[in-house]
Amino acid sequence: MDSEEFGDNEKKGGEQLILVDRFEEMINSGKQYFFDGEEFEEIIDYYFEKNNSKKALQAIELAIGQYPFSTVFFLRKAQIYAATNQSQKALEILSYVESMEPSNTELFMTKGSIYSQMGLSDQAIENYKKAAENAEDIDEIYLAMAFEFENTAKFDDAIFYLKKAIAENPENEAALYELAFCYELNGQSEESVKYYTEFVDKHPYTATAWFNLGVAYNRLEMFEKAIDAYDYAIAINENFSSAYFNKANSLANLNLFDKAIEVYKETLKVEEPEAITYYYIGECYEKKEDFEHALVFYNKAIALNAQLADAWLGIGIVLDAQDRTSEGIHYVKKAVELEKENAEYWYIYGELQQKMQFYEDAENSFKKVIELDPENSEIWLDYANLLFEQENKNGSLEILAEGIKHHPQNAELQYRISACLMSIGQKQEALSFLRNALKLNYEIHNELFDYLPQLKENTSITDLIESYKK
Repeated sequence: MDSEEFGDNEKKGGEQLILVDRFEEMINSGKQYFFDGEEFEEIIDYYFEKNNSKKALQAIELAIGQYPFSTVFFLRKAQIYAATNQSQKALEILSYVESMEPSNTELFMTKGSIYSQMGLSDQAIENYKKAAENAEDIDEIYLAMAFEFENTAKFDDAIFYLKKAIAENPENEAALYELAFCYELNGQSEESVKYYTEFVDKHPYTATAWFNLGVAYNRLEMFEKAIDAYDYAIAINENFSSAYFNKANSLANLNLFDKAIEVYKETLKVEEPEAITYYYIGECYEKKEDFEHALVFYNKAIALNAQLADAWLGIGIVLDAQDRTSEGIHYVKKAVELEKENAEYWYIYGELQQKMQFYEDAENSFKKVIELDPENSEIWLDYANLLFEQENKNGSLEILAEGIKHHPQNAELQYRISACLMSIGQKQEALSFLRNALKLNYEIHNELFDYLPQLKENTSITDLIESYKK
């Protein structure tokens, strides 16, 4: 906003306050002052923006008394009823407005938004279409229709209307962002790349479009192309913080951690520092094994947002990597407390507990992982191994058997249960699982010997393995 525009807005705001003061003086004194229609609108808008529905309705009633044929005040009244969850009252007023002015665009937009609020999508769309018949800013109506289709997961329809909105107004940033979001939800990253590539060919100075092109490339793991797109967005708008942030993410995905850190730090120059930016910088340092700097930035993240569980987890992992597991485990515990349904956190917590020889606690953590994410095949192996190392071989067998029910095609589980059965002398059953494992994946048969090296001396085992060699 330039200084002249700011000055105009400041002047307008001052005039509005004078009107409001005069209106309140009239109410308090019981005197009658004259306000023209536009002045009443200013007063009503002031109260509407302040969420003071009582005063807004008071102003509306006085305005209707003076201007009974002006539909704008009836519309404002309906909008206030809608905003205060009095939908039926709002619709009754709008029916009256429609009888007075059947082609009023704002009338149908208001009805559409009320029906949307009521969860009646078909009626909402029908009214938005009526609004579009006589509208000037038709792109905003198409955008409202797209939002409604999104609400009912009709993403193809949403995409259709978002494209229409952008065709009407290529500078509609909300539509440009929303289209990218719909392509993502619809799993159409390639189509997103195609659309935004064509768009920037026609409108090369639209930073938002370059940014969304970068997002689409990033989802396709085409990180170099994503970085190029973000660079164009930054060249057009040097203060485009999201473009810096996403560019840094793409660099990190390419393992270019030094460059990523540099660009994350650029983000901090163009916007207020955010905890998530500090977290990602810390993560880059962690991956570089520069643990001291990683701790510095993870702590900066927590200082800004103590609820950022990833940062607590990051500190725990780094301290463990520095052989300070007894310190690190407390940070991982904090992460788990913040996100109790995060299976990954529980997994790491269990691993550190096992490392600290808190076996019962580790077992409880691994049980929690299985409860939250039974499709993770590794947890069945690690939990079984924890029990096996404590000489609880029957418990280990039970876990492996349960794991196989969830992952019948996982050869590693079959090799592991075979070795476990061998260790307790159940040879025939062990050979049955070994045959299954060899059929599923012969190449990893050394898993068996990694777990029980002495089986290399067992000729019946080695002969069976040899017979499956292709």
